[in-house]
Amino acid sequence: MNPSPAIEVTNLGKTYGAVTAIEDLSLTVQTGEIFGLLGPNGAGKSTTLRILITVLPPSSGTARVLGHDVRTEADTVRSLIGYVPQERAIDRFLTGREHLELLGDLYHLPKHDAKTRIDELLRLVNLEEHADRVAKTYSGGMKRKLDIACGLLPNPNIVFLDEPTLGLDVQSRLRIWDYIRQLRDNGLTIVMTTNYLEEADQLCDRLAIIDHGNIRVTGSPKELKAGLGGDRLSVTIQHSTPEKLAKLSGGVRPLPFVRDIREVRNSLHIRVESPEKSLPAVMEVANHLDCAIDSIEYQRPRLEDVFVTYTGHPFTGEDPIIPKM
Repeated sequence: MNPSPAIEVTNLGKTYGAVTAIEDLSLTVQTGEIFGLLGPNGAGKSTTLRILITVLPPSSGTARVLGHDVRTEADTVRSLIGYVPQERAIDRFLTGREHLELLGDLYHLPKHDAKTRIDELLRLVNLEEHADRVAKTYSGGMKRKLDIACGLLPNPNIVFLDEPTLGLDVQSRLRIWDYIRQLRDNGLTIVMTTNYLEEADQLCDRLAIIDHGNIRVTGSPKELKAGLGGDRLSVTIQHSTPEKLAKLSGGVRPLPFVRDIREVRNSLHIRVESPEKSLPAVMEVANHLDCAIDSIEYQRPRLEDVFVTYTGHPFTGEDPIIPKM
């Protein structure tokens, strides 16, 4: 028997006057998974997250966290969750341990329980040896680990992470990924926002792509990429014009192995079933139509391709170069 979903969202909406931040969002987060909200800045990710942690009231629809309504049972929801905000709330003159002790007082944790919990968290995020240094001496990655420890202090069932690796260098980002996976493996449910494609691809068990306040598609990264149904040829032609691209697109479209064609910037993205047959055929069509090819790139499906397919435009987030794991 499957456990009840950790989060259920139905037709959720949020408006600010005439501005619609999110509209008709529906999603389910399963217990014990890392679920990502992926989209560019301004897509509606943080608005959705803030509704789920009860900071913002929804304008329409419903959201339930561990069976509790975020609007009518907000206090109960808050007692069951942890939250790591995008903006750091680090006091540079307090030590790491003092941050956690102060937060323990705010949560009204018994002194002995707080001390035990703080020691556990410092070990978890590998800050044990640095716990008594003031935060102004911490690196960006260490500060983010302290943020995560603060979010875990109340021993929540669900942790919400808003852009958990924003602004970090590559090595710090990879280490934070390891901690997030460890939290999942320890039984926590994690909901995170990100505008890093590679982060969503490698870290999330499932994700929802959000664009302009709407969820375009939901699934695991592997399922979403496989659902595109083929590899991609990116074809750039010399002295490209919209007319030339349209001409080549019209010539290539009837080929039997072509699944989909999209114009992206100054090139054609051609989804194909059989790359070994399609490459010479596309070149032959281009030559016949007098469309001199400048370059052709062959790629297996990527999460960026999924985004383009379901939104109709390229992803605009800044994705750092991350080595494959």
